[in-house]
Amino acid sequence: MPTPLFSANTGLKFANRPDLSKENQVENSPAKSSAPAQFALFTCQRGAENALKKELERRRPTWRFSYSRPGFLTFRLSESESLDKRLALDVPSLRLVFARSCAHSLGRVSARECSDAAGNFDVSKALVRVWELAASEFGNESRSAETARRLGRQIHTIARIHVYERDQFAVGVRGYEPGLTSSAYELHKRLYETAPKEFQNGFATDARKLDAPAEPGEICLDVVIVEENEWHVGFHRVSDFHSRYPGGLSPLDLPTDATSRAFLKFEEGLRWSEFPIEIDSRCVDIGASPGGGSQALLARGALVLGVDPAEIDPLVLAHPNFTHLRGKINQLRRKLFRKSRWFITDMNVAPVYTLDALEELVMRDDVSARGLLFTLKFFDWKFADDVPEYIRRVKSWGFNHVRARQLQFNRQEIMVAALKKPFVK
Repeated sequence: MPTPLFSANTGLKFANRPDLSKENQVENSPAKSSAPAQFALFTCQRGAENALKKELERRRPTWRFSYSRPGFLTFRLSESESLDKRLALDVPSLRLVFARSCAHSLGRVSARECSDAAGNFDVSKALVRVWELAASEFGNESRSAETARRLGRQIHTIARIHVYERDQFAVGVRGYEPGLTSSAYELHKRLYETAPKEFQNGFATDARKLDAPAEPGEICLDVVIVEENEWHVGFHRVSDFHSRYPGGLSPLDLPTDATSRAFLKFEEGLRWSEFPIEIDSRCVDIGASPGGGSQALLARGALVLGVDPAEIDPLVLAHPNFTHLRGKINQLRRKLFRKSRWFITDMNVAPVYTLDALEELVMRDDVSARGLLFTLKFFDWKFADDVPEYIRRVKSWGFNHVRARQLQFNRQEIMVAALKKPFVK
């Protein structure tokens, strides 16, 4: 039976959380400046915080780390940017692997600003405060709106509200899977219902639904539930698959006939990579057992060769488009793969072994791979430091479009998508 979301005293209630210490909480004193400080908000898989911090040190060395909780970090920008520039800054443009979502801060809502007479967090006051923060940047009387009117430009409006929690546990702990929570749905409902008229007029037609995918170019108001009595408010413009959903959390469910979690992993990876795999595309699933990744390909009408010395689930074996090649990839004749163009793999080995196996395969003259989609396992987080080198190595094989990301359904690993574009058969 679900936990009730509201009580008479504090309003929102949350699922049981681990007792988290404040050891990772850091706040830097803002430097003196005439302009208000600007911050970027990031969510990530719980445990990947240091990997994300190191990435941002490389990508934006002038940004200053400001604050963190497990699965959530903020950074102070080095200088004030215009609204348009901030709207253009997102996870893909920053080329970040370990960020699940990126938003630009409007402010924080906590018991410090929103408490009742007894000093408890007042949800009603917090809802009002969220819309006050939104109005500071997107209201009809905001400076950005005045500037747009003066220059004859279109005024930016918020199309929908994205509410999401930071990860409550590490992926897999107690069966935990990142996703939209009942608390996020309930808070979204309250925010939607209390939105001022000026914002309601700009909402998308399906903005009432939290999990409805946003359209490219839409501006979303982000409300990140960091603690029961602490919300961080920001905004982002939709630019890619993950930014269409609150916190980059796509509403994918494991089908009842799926043989393993690999289905979710590769279904998300195929949507993110936008590989043009369709009916009769020839694919190879290396390390296919028990067949979850192959199922994601078969669902698109692909012809799949599943390579694995282990057993394949009978449901997958019975599919007319699936062929089981029993053995290890290095034991099979390469002519079996001459017509194959797409290769996926999810091998439970260290990154260098996965890369060695793929390189030996795709560098042969008699194999013509158009795209690769594969995981790299991080049995130790130190492997995260080598991601740039892994990407350079894959590019050296002739793949000119290479991206990496820690997906929602990845565990302590990343997904790499490598594509040859244009591809000449």
